[in-house]
Amino acid sequence: MIRLTKPFGNTGKLVAAVGQGSWKSDSDGESDAIAALRLGMDLGLTHIDTAEMYGGGAAESVIAKAIAGRRDEVFLVSKVLPSNASHRGTLNACEKSLKHLKTDHLDCYLLHWRGSHPLEETVGAFEELKRDGKILSWGVSNFDVGDLQELANAGAVPACNQVLYHLKERAIEHAVIPWCQGHGIAVVAYTPFGQTLAIFDGAGGAAKTLADVASRHGATTRQVALAFLLRFPNTFVIPKASGAAHVRDNAAAQNLKLSPDELAAIDAAFPLGRKPRTLPTI
Repeated sequence: MIRLTKPFGNTGKLVAAVGQGSWKSDSDGESDAIAALRLGMDLGLTHIDTAEMYGGGAAESVIAKAIAGRRDEVFLVSKVLPSNASHRGTLNACEKSLKHLKTDHLDCYLLHWRGSHPLEETVGAFEELKRDGKILSWGVSNFDVGDLQELANAGAVPACNQVLYHLKERAIEHAVIPWCQGHGIAVVAYTPFGQTLAIFDGAGGAAKTLADVASRHGATTRQVALAFLLRFPNTFVIPKASGAAHVRDNAAAQNLKLSPDELAAIDAAFPLGRKPRTLPTI
C-alpha cells in the first residue's frame, strides 16, 4: 500500500496526508478505539489529531495507550481551547495534554478556534513551548483569511490551519486554501465526510457520480471523497474511524488517483457555491 505523505507547512516534515481524528473516540469503547488507531498506524495513518476538549482529555488518554511504544512513528497534534489560550493558560493546557498523552512533546499544537485572548499571547506561549521542546510546531484551527493575515502581519506563520471541509462544504476553496498554499501553510480537513454522511445518500445525482467514479477504480465512495479533498498539494484529511473496516477504507484512499475528468465530474456534482461571509465550522 502507498503511504501518502506531503510537506506539512513550515515543519520540514513529510506527514501522512490521510490521518486519524479522535473526536468522541473516548465514547467508542476504549479497546475498539485503541485497536482502530493502531491498525491505522500500521496502514500509514500516522498523523493523529486530538484536543483537550475531546472528552475533557479522555480522548488524549486513549491515544496515549494506542501509541505506547510507537510514539516515534506518529505526528501527534492536540489543541488548546480558546478559553485557556492566554499566555499562562496555554502553557498549562499544554502540560495537561502532554500528561494525558504520556509524551514529552507534541509535533504540532493548535489554537482550536479564535477566542477573546489576544493572538499575540497565544502565539507567544506557542513560541515559548517550542523553545522548551514541548511542541515542535504550532498551528490554528477554524481561521479565515482575515485571521491568518493578522498573524502574517505580525510575522507569525502557523504550520497549519485545520478547517471544516467536505464535498458539501467547500467554502475554504474560495480563499483559505489558496491563501494557505501561497504562504506555505498546510490545510487539514476535519469532518471530511460531513456529520451525517448525507454525501453518500441516494441512488442518483451526486451520489451516483461518486459511485460511478468509485466503480471505475474498484474503490469505495468514501475513498473517492477523500481523494477529491486531497487534490491540492497542501491539503490533508483526518477522518475518524472506530472500526477496522472503516480504517482500512480510509487508508486505501492513499492509493487512489483521480483523473482530471473525474475531478471535473465530482466538482460539477458537488458545486462550490458562493463564498460565505463567515467561515463554516461545526
